[in-house]
Amino acid sequence: MPENTLIVTLYAREDCKLCDEVKDHLASLQNKFPHRLVEVNIDSDPVLQKKYLVEIPVVEVGPYKLKAPISKQALEMTLGAATNRREQLQQVGGSAYEERVRKGQTISGSDRAYAWISRHYLALLNLFMFIYVGLPFAAPTLMKLNATVPARIIYTMYSPLCHQFGFRSFFLYGEQPYYPLKEAGLTGIKTFDQITGFQNLSDPYSVSRLQARQFLGDSTVGFKVAICERDIAIYAAILLFGLIYELTKRRLPALHWMLWILIGLGPIGLDGFSQLFSQLHWTWLAAYLPYRESTPFLRVFTGGLFGFMTAWFAYPNIEESMNETRQFFVKKFAMAKS
Repeated sequence: MPENTLIVTLYAREDCKLCDEVKDHLASLQNKFPHRLVEVNIDSDPVLQKKYLVEIPVVEVGPYKLKAPISKQALEMTLGAATNRREQLQQVGGSAYEERVRKGQTISGSDRAYAWISRHYLALLNLFMFIYVGLPFAAPTLMKLNATVPARIIYTMYSPLCHQFGFRSFFLYGEQPYYPLKEAGLTGIKTFDQITGFQNLSDPYSVSRLQARQFLGDSTVGFKVAICERDIAIYAAILLFGLIYELTKRRLPALHWMLWILIGLGPIGLDGFSQLFSQLHWTWLAAYLPYRESTPFLRVFTGGLFGFMTAWFAYPNIEESMNETRQFFVKKFAMAKS
Protein backbone atom coordinates (compact mmCIF):
# COMPACT_ATOMS: atom_id res chain seq x y z
CA MET A 1 0.00 0.00 0.00
CA PRO A 2 1.45 3.45 -0.92
CA GLU A 3 2.99 5.57 1.85
CA ASN A 4 0.47 8.34 1.30
CA THR A 5 -2.47 5.99 1.93
CA LEU A 6 -4.97 7.25 4.46
CA ILE A 7 -3.99 6.12 7.97
CA VAL A 8 -6.79 5.04 10.31
CA THR A 9 -5.78 4.54 13.94
CA LEU A 10 -8.01 2.35 16.10
CA TYR A 11 -7.55 2.43 19.86
CA ALA A 12 -8.90 -0.85 21.15
CA ARG A 13 -8.24 -3.82 23.43
CA GLU A 14 -8.68 -7.55 23.29
CA ASP A 15 -12.14 -9.10 23.70
CA CYS A 16 -13.89 -5.87 22.73
CA LYS A 17 -17.02 -6.54 20.64
CA LEU A 18 -17.51 -2.89 19.71
CA CYS A 19 -13.91 -2.76 18.50
CA ASP A 20 -14.48 -5.81 16.31
CA GLU A 21 -17.59 -4.18 14.85
CA VAL A 22 -15.60 -1.07 13.92
CA LYS A 23 -12.97 -3.22 12.22
CA ASP A 24 -15.68 -4.96 10.22
CA HIS A 25 -17.12 -1.60 9.16
CA LEU A 26 -13.68 -0.36 8.10
CA ALA A 27 -13.04 -3.52 6.11
CA SER A 28 -16.33 -3.04 4.24
CA LEU A 29 -15.31 0.55 3.39
CA GLN A 30 -11.82 -0.38 2.18
CA ASN A 31 -12.67 -0.35 -1.52
CA LYS A 32 -14.46 3.00 -1.37
CA PHE A 33 -11.88 4.67 0.89
CA PRO A 34 -8.54 2.84 0.67
CA HIS A 35 -6.80 3.09 4.01
CA ARG A 36 -4.28 1.42 6.29
CA LEU A 37 -5.58 0.33 9.67
CA VAL A 38 -3.25 0.83 12.63
CA GLU A 39 -4.42 -0.88 15.81
CA VAL A 40 -3.18 0.39 19.17
CA ASN A 41 -3.88 -1.82 22.17
CA ILE A 42 -4.56 0.59 25.04
CA ASP A 43 -3.38 -2.06 27.51
CA SER A 44 0.15 -1.62 26.14
CA ASP A 45 0.55 1.70 27.93
CA PRO A 46 -1.00 2.84 31.25
CA VAL A 47 -1.46 6.37 29.93
CA LEU A 48 -3.50 5.12 26.98
CA GLN A 49 -5.46 2.81 29.23
CA LYS A 50 -6.37 5.65 31.57
CA LYS A 51 -7.29 7.96 28.70
CA TYR A 52 -9.34 5.60 26.54
CA LEU A 53 -10.62 2.86 28.86
CA VAL A 54 -14.20 4.15 28.98
CA GLU A 55 -14.18 5.48 25.41
CA ILE A 56 -13.03 2.60 23.23
CA PRO A 57 -13.27 1.99 20.44
CA VAL A 58 -11.72 5.30 19.38
CA VAL A 59 -10.90 6.01 15.75
CA GLU A 60 -8.52 8.74 14.58
CA VAL A 61 -8.21 9.75 10.93
CA GLY A 62 -6.03 12.81 10.50
CA PRO A 63 -7.55 15.57 12.65
CA TYR A 64 -10.86 13.70 13.01
CA LYS A 65 -11.74 11.51 15.99
CA LEU A 66 -14.70 9.24 16.70
CA LYS A 67 -15.61 7.65 20.02
CA ALA A 68 -17.90 4.76 20.85
CA PRO A 69 -20.55 4.11 19.78
CA ILE A 70 -19.31 4.38 16.17
CA SER A 71 -21.68 3.64 13.31
CA LYS A 72 -20.70 2.66 9.78
CA GLN A 73 -22.28 5.89 8.52
CA ALA A 74 -20.13 7.98 10.87
CA LEU A 75 -17.01 6.11 9.70
CA GLU A 76 -17.94 6.64 6.05
CA MET A 77 -18.43 10.37 6.54
CA THR A 78 -15.17 10.70 8.47
CA LEU A 79 -13.15 8.72 5.91
CA GLY A 80 -14.64 10.84 3.15
CA ALA A 81 -13.75 14.08 4.91
CA ALA A 82 -10.23 12.85 5.66
CA THR A 83 -9.73 11.73 2.05
CA ASN A 84 -10.81 15.12 0.68
CA ARG A 85 -8.54 16.89 3.15
CA ARG A 86 -5.58 14.74 2.19
CA GLU A 87 -6.13 15.38 -1.52
CA GLN A 88 -6.25 19.13 -0.90
CA LEU A 89 -3.03 18.99 1.11
CA GLN A 90 -1.36 17.00 -1.64
CA GLN A 91 -2.33 19.62 -4.22
CA VAL A 92 -1.14 22.51 -2.07
CA GLY A 93 1.96 20.91 -0.54
CA GLY A 94 3.11 18.72 -3.39
CA SER A 95 6.36 16.86 -2.83
CA ALA A 96 7.01 18.66 0.47
CA TYR A 97 3.77 17.26 1.87
CA GLU A 98 4.64 13.77 0.64
CA GLU A 99 8.05 14.03 2.32
CA ARG A 100 6.45 15.01 5.63
CA VAL A 101 4.10 12.04 5.37
CA ARG A 102 7.02 9.72 4.66
CA LYS A 103 9.00 10.99 7.65
CA GLY A 104 5.94 10.65 9.83
CA GLN A 105 5.84 6.93 9.03
CA THR A 106 9.56 6.25 9.42
CA ILE A 107 11.12 5.37 12.78
CA SER A 108 14.49 7.08 13.32
CA GLY A 109 17.10 6.72 16.04
CA SER A 110 16.05 10.04 17.53
CA ASP A 111 12.44 8.79 17.66
CA ARG A 112 13.55 5.81 19.73
CA ALA A 113 15.64 8.05 21.99
CA TYR A 114 12.80 10.52 22.57
CA ALA A 115 10.36 7.69 23.25
CA TRP A 116 12.77 6.17 25.79
CA ILE A 117 13.28 9.52 27.53
CA SER A 118 9.51 10.11 27.69
CA ARG A 119 9.17 6.84 29.62
CA HIS A 120 12.20 7.20 31.89
CA TYR A 121 12.52 10.97 32.33
CA LEU A 122 11.65 10.83 36.05
CA ALA A 123 14.37 8.28 36.79
CA LEU A 124 16.82 10.47 34.87
CA LEU A 125 15.78 13.58 36.83
CA ASN A 126 16.06 11.73 40.14
CA LEU A 127 19.47 10.38 39.20
CA PHE A 128 20.65 13.84 38.18
CA MET A 129 19.40 15.37 41.44
CA PHE A 130 21.01 12.58 43.47
CA ILE A 131 24.37 13.21 41.81
CA TYR A 132 23.98 16.99 41.96
CA VAL A 133 23.22 17.06 45.67
CA GLY A 134 25.55 14.15 46.49
CA LEU A 135 28.79 15.39 44.92
CA PRO A 136 29.06 18.43 47.25
CA PHE A 137 29.21 15.97 50.18
CA ALA A 138 31.94 14.01 48.41
CA ALA A 139 34.20 17.08 48.46
CA PRO A 140 34.65 17.26 52.29
CA THR A 141 34.93 13.48 52.42
CA LEU A 142 37.77 13.58 49.90
CA MET A 143 39.41 16.39 51.85
CA LYS A 144 39.20 14.24 54.98
CA LEU A 145 40.93 11.43 53.07
CA ASN A 146 43.63 13.87 51.88
CA ALA A 147 42.46 13.49 48.28
CA THR A 148 42.65 17.24 47.82
CA VAL A 149 42.91 17.34 44.03
CA PRO A 150 39.53 15.66 43.24
CA ALA A 151 37.99 17.54 46.17
CA ARG A 152 39.09 20.90 44.79
CA ILE A 153 37.79 19.91 41.37
CA ILE A 154 34.33 19.46 42.90
CA TYR A 155 34.56 22.78 44.75
CA THR A 156 35.57 24.47 41.48
CA MET A 157 32.73 22.80 39.53
CA TYR A 158 30.14 24.20 41.92
CA SER A 159 31.71 27.62 42.43
CA PRO A 160 29.78 29.29 39.55
CA LEU A 161 26.55 27.80 40.91
CA CYS A 162 26.76 28.84 44.56
CA HIS A 163 28.39 31.55 46.66
CA GLN A 164 30.02 28.84 48.84
CA PHE A 165 30.37 31.17 51.83
CA GLY A 166 31.72 29.14 54.73
CA PHE A 167 29.41 30.88 57.18
CA ARG A 168 26.37 29.71 55.21
CA SER A 169 27.55 26.15 54.54
CA PHE A 170 27.53 22.82 56.33
CA PHE A 171 30.78 21.25 57.52
CA LEU A 172 31.56 17.55 57.87
CA TYR A 173 34.03 15.74 60.15
CA GLY A 174 34.52 18.68 62.50
CA GLU A 175 33.42 20.12 65.82
CA GLN A 176 30.14 21.56 64.50
CA PRO A 177 27.87 21.02 61.48
CA TYR A 178 27.86 24.77 60.75
CA TYR A 179 29.59 28.00 61.79
CA PRO A 180 27.27 30.98 61.26
CA LEU A 181 28.25 34.62 61.63
CA LYS A 182 27.91 36.13 65.09
CA GLU A 183 25.17 38.39 63.64
CA ALA A 184 22.94 35.29 63.26
CA GLY A 185 22.48 35.46 67.03
CA LEU A 186 22.95 31.76 67.78
CA THR A 187 24.34 30.93 71.21
CA GLY A 188 26.40 28.02 72.49
CA ILE A 189 28.33 27.48 69.27
CA LYS A 190 31.49 28.78 67.67
CA THR A 191 30.95 31.37 64.98
CA PHE A 192 32.71 31.62 61.65
CA ASP A 193 34.38 34.80 62.83
CA GLN A 194 35.91 32.89 65.74
CA ILE A 195 37.28 29.91 63.86
CA THR A 196 38.78 31.95 61.02
CA GLY A 197 39.66 35.33 62.52
CA PHE A 198 38.27 37.04 59.40
CA GLN A 199 37.09 40.60 59.99
CA ASN A 200 34.15 42.62 58.61
CA LEU A 201 32.29 39.56 57.36
CA SER A 202 29.02 41.40 57.81
CA ASP A 203 30.12 43.85 55.09
CA PRO A 204 29.10 42.40 51.68
CA TYR A 205 31.83 44.45 49.99
CA SER A 206 34.73 43.32 52.23
CA VAL A 207 37.66 41.20 51.12
CA SER A 208 36.78 38.80 53.93
CA ARG A 209 33.76 37.67 51.92
CA LEU A 210 36.09 36.34 49.23
CA GLN A 211 38.17 34.63 51.89
CA ALA A 212 35.01 33.08 53.35
CA ARG A 213 34.20 31.69 49.94
CA GLN A 214 37.67 30.20 49.51
CA PHE A 215 37.79 28.76 53.03
CA LEU A 216 37.44 24.95 52.86
CA GLY A 217 38.07 24.07 56.50
CA ASP A 218 40.59 21.87 58.27
CA SER A 219 40.81 18.74 60.39
CA THR A 220 39.56 20.60 63.48
CA VAL A 221 36.52 22.53 62.26
CA GLY A 222 35.75 20.05 59.50
CA PHE A 223 35.52 20.52 55.76
CA LYS A 224 32.95 22.57 53.91
CA VAL A 225 30.21 21.02 51.77
CA ALA A 226 30.59 22.35 48.22
CA ILE A 227 27.24 24.16 48.10
CA CYS A 228 25.48 26.22 50.75
CA GLU A 229 22.86 25.14 53.26
CA ARG A 230 19.96 26.60 51.30
CA ASP A 231 21.01 24.97 48.01
CA ILE A 232 21.44 21.61 49.71
CA ALA A 233 17.89 21.90 51.05
CA ILE A 234 16.47 22.98 47.67
CA TYR A 235 17.93 20.14 45.63
CA ALA A 236 17.45 17.50 48.33
CA ALA A 237 13.75 18.48 48.52
CA ILE A 238 13.43 18.25 44.74
CA LEU A 239 14.93 14.77 44.91
CA LEU A 240 12.59 13.83 47.77
CA PHE A 241 9.51 14.88 45.81
CA GLY A 242 10.80 13.04 42.73
CA LEU A 243 11.05 9.81 44.75
CA ILE A 244 7.60 10.34 46.27
CA TYR A 245 6.17 11.05 42.82
CA GLU A 246 7.63 7.80 41.51
CA LEU A 247 6.34 5.80 44.49
CA THR A 248 2.84 7.21 43.99
CA LYS A 249 3.04 6.19 40.31
CA ARG A 250 2.98 9.82 39.18
CA ARG A 251 -0.63 10.30 40.22
CA LEU A 252 -0.20 13.47 42.27
CA PRO A 253 -1.83 16.47 40.56
CA ALA A 254 0.21 19.61 39.98
CA LEU A 255 0.35 22.12 42.80
CA HIS A 256 -1.72 25.22 42.10
CA TRP A 257 0.48 28.12 41.04
CA MET A 258 -0.86 30.33 43.82
CA LEU A 259 0.20 27.79 46.46
CA TRP A 260 3.60 27.57 44.80
CA ILE A 261 4.01 31.33 45.09
CA LEU A 262 2.69 31.51 48.67
CA ILE A 263 4.40 28.46 50.15
CA GLY A 264 7.32 27.93 47.79
CA LEU A 265 8.45 31.41 46.81
CA GLY A 266 7.09 33.44 49.72
CA PRO A 267 9.20 32.18 52.65
CA ILE A 268 12.47 31.89 50.70
CA GLY A 269 11.95 35.31 49.15
CA LEU A 270 11.18 36.89 52.50
CA ASP A 271 14.17 35.29 54.22
CA GLY A 272 16.63 35.83 51.38
CA PHE A 273 15.71 39.32 50.24
CA SER A 274 15.26 40.71 53.74
CA GLN A 275 18.76 39.47 54.53
CA LEU A 276 20.19 40.83 51.27
CA PHE A 277 18.68 44.29 51.47
CA SER A 278 19.42 44.67 55.17
CA GLN A 279 23.12 44.18 54.46
CA LEU A 280 23.44 46.76 51.67
CA HIS A 281 24.06 49.56 54.19
CA TRP A 282 21.38 51.81 52.71
CA THR A 283 20.79 54.40 55.41
CA TRP A 284 17.24 55.18 54.36
CA LEU A 285 16.33 51.48 54.62
CA ALA A 286 18.02 50.73 57.94
CA ALA A 287 15.20 52.32 59.93
CA TYR A 288 12.66 49.94 58.37
CA LEU A 289 14.82 46.84 57.88
CA PRO A 290 17.54 46.37 60.52
CA TYR A 291 20.60 44.31 59.68
CA ARG A 292 19.89 40.58 59.83
CA GLU A 293 21.73 37.35 59.09
CA SER A 294 19.59 34.29 58.51
CA THR A 295 20.15 31.09 60.50
CA PRO A 296 20.97 27.59 59.21
CA PHE A 297 17.49 26.44 60.24
CA LEU A 298 15.75 29.18 58.24
CA ARG A 299 17.92 28.56 55.20
CA VAL A 300 17.18 24.83 55.25
CA PHE A 301 13.47 25.31 56.03
CA THR A 302 12.79 27.91 53.33
CA GLY A 303 15.04 26.17 50.81
CA GLY A 304 13.32 22.86 51.44
CA LEU A 305 9.88 24.42 51.00
CA PHE A 306 10.95 26.07 47.77
CA GLY A 307 12.49 22.89 46.32
CA PHE A 308 9.60 20.62 47.28
CA MET A 309 6.87 22.99 46.12
CA THR A 310 8.70 23.78 42.89
CA ALA A 311 9.02 20.09 42.07
CA TRP A 312 5.35 19.55 43.01
CA PHE A 313 4.39 22.37 40.66
CA ALA A 314 6.69 21.29 37.81
CA TYR A 315 6.86 17.49 37.75
CA PRO A 316 3.15 16.74 37.13
CA ASN A 317 3.21 19.28 34.28
CA ILE A 318 6.29 17.59 32.84
CA GLU A 319 4.49 14.26 33.20
CA GLU A 320 1.54 15.58 31.23
CA SER A 321 3.85 16.70 28.43
CA MET A 322 5.69 13.37 28.47
CA ASN A 323 2.36 11.52 28.35
CA GLU A 324 1.53 13.29 25.10
CA THR A 325 4.97 12.41 23.74
CA ARG A 326 4.56 8.76 24.71
CA GLN A 327 1.13 8.60 23.07
CA PHE A 328 2.57 10.06 19.88
CA PHE A 329 5.34 7.46 19.71
CA VAL A 330 3.10 4.53 20.67
CA LYS A 331 0.95 5.45 17.68
CA LYS A 332 3.93 6.00 15.40
CA PHE A 333 5.60 2.71 16.35
CA ALA A 334 2.32 0.86 15.86
CA MET A 335 2.03 2.46 12.45
CA ALA A 336 5.49 1.28 11.48
CA LYS A 337 4.68 -2.30 12.52
CA SER A 338 1.33 -2.48 10.76
